[in-house]
Amino acid sequence: MNIGHADSAPDGDSAGAHPPSAGPAPVDPAGPYADGPWRNYFLILLDRIPTPIAVCRADGEVLIANPAMATLWGAAPGQLRGRNLLDLFRPRAKEQLRRIEEAVRLGRRSRYPVEVHWRSAADGAEREGELTVDPVGDASVQPPALLALLRVTEGTVPPRPRATASPVETRILALAAGGATTAAIGASLGLTVDGVNYHLTRLSRRWRVQGRTALVAKAYVLGVLAADSWPPAPA
Repeated sequence: MNIGHADSAPDGDSAGAHPPSAGPAPVDPAGPYADGPWRNYFLILLDRIPTPIAVCRADGEVLIANPAMATLWGAAPGQLRGRNLLDLFRPRAKEQLRRIEEAVRLGRRSRYPVEVHWRSAADGAEREGELTVDPVGDASVQPPALLALLRVTEGTVPPRPRATASPVETRILALAAGGATTAAIGASLGLTVDGVNYHLTRLSRRWRVQGRTALVAKAYVLGVLAADSWPPAPA
């Protein structure tokens, strides 16, 4: 994407002519929520959102991707870190990228749509959608981080994998997504704490994920939980 790089040194300067600079400040994926407990809240929320989302450096390098984004590539979220958005998505029009480059250079903070296409990891089919790229973070930090949200074009969504969750497991997931503790889940469903943990462990093995946050994210990706409902509810 090559957005927001500093200008290179003049041709006449040698590599050792000036002392090394400290370089740009590191970009925190949590952007404006990087301080205090808000950072953890931001990252937990990112994991649970069913919309594919990535936070990137100004040059397009992925700092963090949520499970919904990683699923497009048949990968775990951490496996996209260090990749570039332009390695993953192909823009339809280069002009749309130049608009973002100009916005970053001038310090503008608006949302910029980019029409993209990519090849699905699930079935190899060509997909289309729109990335909404939004410069985020402290206005004094340049270049800013980029928040990229993907809207898959209607009719090109790959078929959902068949979900395998019993009614009890689905209700446990819905309560967990709402923040209920294991004890509270058990009291609500008439289960012991060990009973709740038994169901969660079975789901973890079946879906090949670890941890309650990952289970909830997987439930949204698989369509077990309704993406547009709060409090969380079965789909």
